[in-house]
Amino acid sequence: MEKSNQKTIKRIVLIGAESTGKTELSEYLAKRFNTVVVPEYAREYIENLHQDYTYKDVEHIALKQLELEEKYSQIANEVLFYDTYLIITKIWFQIAFKEVPEWINQRIKNSKIDLFLLCNNDIPWIPDSVRENGGEMRDELFKIYQHELIDYGFNYKIISGEGDERLNKALEVVSDIVNKKNSENG
Repeated sequence: MEKSNQKTIKRIVLIGAESTGKTELSEYLAKRFNTVVVPEYAREYIENLHQDYTYKDVEHIALKQLELEEKYSQIANEVLFYDTYLIITKIWFQIAFKEVPEWINQRIKNSKIDLFLLCNNDIPWIPDSVRENGGEMRDELFKIYQHELIDYGFNYKIISGEGDERLNKALEVVSDIVNKKNSENG
C-alpha cells in the first residue's frame, strides 16, 4: 500500500467491552477498504506477562499503542481502523487503579478520530486467559464507553447484531463516512 497523507485518511475506532467483536470487525473492514488496522497491543503484552499487570504496565501499553497508531497511519489507505483506543485504556486505569495519567485525557481530547463504532454486547462473551470483564460488567462498560464518547463530543454509531448482520451494519456505516469524504473531495 502506498503511503498516505495523515490529514486525508479517515480514522475509525472500534470500541466496546471485551468479546464484542472489535478485532473481527476491524479486520473485516480493513480488508473491505484495502487498508490496515492498528492492532491491540494490550492482549499480546498481557498474554506474555508472567505476573499481575501494574499501573506502569498499562501505561507502557498505552504508549506502545500510540507508537503503533503512528506506524500504521503511515501505511493506511484512505481509512485507518483501530482495534482499540485510549478511551479503553483510560477506563482500564480507572477501574484497576482509580487514577488515570493526565496525558491520556489530553491525548483523547485532542484526537482527530472521525468515527467510533461502539460494539454492543449482544454477542456471547467468550472467556480467555486475558479477559476480566464478563457478565454484568460488559453492560456497565458499554455505558461507560458511551458516556465517554458523548462527553468528548465524538461521532459514534452503535454496532449491534450477530454474524453477517453485524459486519454489514458496520460496513454500511463506514461506507457512508468514506463516501461522504470522497464526494467532498470529488
